[in-house]
Amino acid sequence: MPATIEQAFPSDLYGGRLTIDLDAIVSNWSLLKGKLSDSTDCAAVLKADAYGTGQDKTAAALYQAGCRTFFVAVPTEALTLRASLPGAVIYVLDGLFPGTANHFLTHDIRPVLGSLEELLEWAEVCKASGKNNAAAVHVDTGIHRLGLSPAELTRALDDNAVLGPFQPSLVMSHLACGSTPDHDMNRRQLKLFTETTAPFPHIPRSLANSAGVLLGPDYHFDLVRPGIALYGGLAIETEPNPMKPVAKVEARIMIVRDVPQGDTIGYGAKQTAKRPLRNAVVAAGYADGMIRRAGSTDDRPGGFGLIGGYKAPILGRISMDMITLDVTDVPEHLLQRGAFVEMLGPGVAASDLAAYAETIDYEYLTSLGRRFERIYAPLT
Repeated sequence: MPATIEQAFPSDLYGGRLTIDLDAIVSNWSLLKGKLSDSTDCAAVLKADAYGTGQDKTAAALYQAGCRTFFVAVPTEALTLRASLPGAVIYVLDGLFPGTANHFLTHDIRPVLGSLEELLEWAEVCKASGKNNAAAVHVDTGIHRLGLSPAELTRALDDNAVLGPFQPSLVMSHLACGSTPDHDMNRRQLKLFTETTAPFPHIPRSLANSAGVLLGPDYHFDLVRPGIALYGGLAIETEPNPMKPVAKVEARIMIVRDVPQGDTIGYGAKQTAKRPLRNAVVAAGYADGMIRRAGSTDDRPGGFGLIGGYKAPILGRISMDMITLDVTDVPEHLLQRGAFVEMLGPGVAASDLAAYAETIDYEYLTSLGRRFERIYAPLT
């Protein structure tokens, strides 16, 4: 796809840039779709601004590639998406907030009904209109977040007096431990979901998130809902990541300076120079999604940046707008003021940084700030 730039100011005024590869996102979706039978549809999860990549552009690229069903978290995300994709099927994972049914009907948006109360409210709306207004129903198979209990679902779907004209367009559940393939929870949830939904073969079923797609055909049913894998994230913790990276964060070098041995770096004086160092300060921080916990102390290493192929470890705490890197072993010609350092991307995987920050790559991707110049182009 042709490169485009989203910016409010001249490029040289930005402290960093975020490059997003829409072709890579489409390639990841196609790879996952290729693992499915012809009877299984591959949707896409676009919540949290498409995991930080930009909902409108990502949705348009996926729609052009053939994706027709999308999941977002909240109604406001759905309304924004509907404005750009009038022909898409859009589900709202957080369900039906009280008294909001009219917004769903007006904009042809489908709630994922996550409680018996939501189901009863939607059924009453259908009775009042005399129509089967499309919505999904979530059944809880063990994660204990949203969802009707299996018993509640069975009773409701068996009772025409409760449902009126409403028939779910989808019944779904969510895996708690899909990222760990050998976890017993996966088979328990699969068994419970299969048994609970078997009496209702006329209703399409969905269980698999990104990890569920990679767990194999038993988990695929009629529709899968990949999220993190579309954006290059690590869906299965114990296996190599087959997905292409889709985002790169680069931050400008503001200053390079010498640090004498024995001096400390950053807030809290948590990092001590064990030798004479050179450090580079770059214009990105936790306000831009560079998670603070990935900083370094004398007791634990932190994350790193990449400068011309050279690894530059983080020194000290990450602050709101700045990160200090150890560039002692980086050639001088790569350390020019204004030069860019890769802080996340093909050479610095979000899952690697997440390990240093004791979090997951989801948090990195969805936290990427809006202060960067945003470029849609192939990653280089």
